[in-house]
Amino acid sequence: MPAGSLSGSLTGSRIRQRRVALGFRQSALAREVGISAAYLNLIEHNKRRIAGKLLADIARALKVDPSVLAEGAAAALVGSLRDAAAALPASQPGPLTGDDRAEEFAGRFPGWAAVIAAQRRRIRHLERLVEGLTDRLAHDPHLAASLHEVLSTVTAIRASAAILVEPGEIEDEWRDRFHRNIHEDSQRLAESSRALAAYLDASGAETETTGAPQEELEAWLEAQGYHLPALEAADPPDPETLAQGAPELTSAAGRALAGGWMRRYRRDAEALPLDGFAAAARALDRDPGALAARFPGAGMAAILRRLAALPTPDGAARIGLAICDSSGALTFRKPLADFPLPRYGAACPLWPLYQALSRPLTPVRAALEMAGEGRHRFMAYAVAEPVGPPGFDAPPVFEAAMLIVPDARMRMPGEAVLQVGTSCRICPLKDCPARREPSILADPA
Repeated sequence: MPAGSLSGSLTGSRIRQRRVALGFRQSALAREVGISAAYLNLIEHNKRRIAGKLLADIARALKVDPSVLAEGAAAALVGSLRDAAAALPASQPGPLTGDDRAEEFAGRFPGWAAVIAAQRRRIRHLERLVEGLTDRLAHDPHLAASLHEVLSTVTAIRASAAILVEPGEIEDEWRDRFHRNIHEDSQRLAESSRALAAYLDASGAETETTGAPQEELEAWLEAQGYHLPALEAADPPDPETLAQGAPELTSAAGRALAGGWMRRYRRDAEALPLDGFAAAARALDRDPGALAARFPGAGMAAILRRLAALPTPDGAARIGLAICDSSGALTFRKPLADFPLPRYGAACPLWPLYQALSRPLTPVRAALEMAGEGRHRFMAYAVAEPVGPPGFDAPPVFEAAMLIVPDARMRMPGEAVLQVGTSCRICPLKDCPARREPSILADPA
């Protein structure tokens, strides 16, 4: 049913909800607007359409704008209700999942609908927070070092205290030394604990970097929108000069990584000039396969990187990029809000990337659906290509790149959708054959 007719068909429900909220009797409202109670009853049960002067009269009696009764709840609110229901298929609330019933619920109970929508947003935020903290707790070297410092200090305090409580006399000089050691270790423990708590409580941009050169590079590119206009010019500046002026690149190693990334960015820009490639990308709906056919000499990996570096067109969704070396370790991430990429550990959303490593020079395409709230769908395009020129008596070195496009319409007809989760510990999927450990998000018994 079209959205307009759906909204209009529920005007009666909204009239009834407003009348009840104000404490009006049906007969009193009918008498005030000059119609029979029986006719108003038909209107409130959506069996008679209403518009024009009668709608205006009823709205005036109910002290509300006519558009509120005619248009109903905001589309975003209704959409949030449907998404919340779709996220829990095992707990579907019966007929409310239908388009008309969701609209009616939002129209009759806007307060409760707003609560459900707010809870959905909160759950999505907490899920993303848990995903990030889980990755950090499992693999973050800075966190591991901090925990090691705390445990070492606690052990030192315990050892000194154990000596002091042993039976027998201790010389005053040694007793004072142990007391001093406990005092100093306690101070160090307090400082380490405060620093660890601050690190775990960090949110937003503070959690995106831990001082590693690769993370400096990603923070700098994020600030640039992953697009470097200076390198698109016919006579671009020196990459080292650009890196020196970037506030996000605080270390020599970070600036060196940025210099290498800019040199490759420049090579991609020369092979795929911005104006022609951007126009082709718009015309071909950012389809890597069609673009590879349009630019056969560029290479698939360069096309994936170039697509990720283009400015996001108006109305289009941002696309992500992940690059890994032959060992499978991520060397670059352009994450998406609904497609988190692990910073340290492997996860099943990266399976197309690893699959490409097992099939060098063969493009891989996979339709992915993120488990959990929202069930967002993506198309992943991956390819593994050799790095550097080949040499005799030397093993080939490959690098894999994966483009992540948040557009379910790009799924090919009949193509299977692979359900994936960020990591096993926080993945709600049941009966997954690749699960390595139980999920903390499992439904309670």
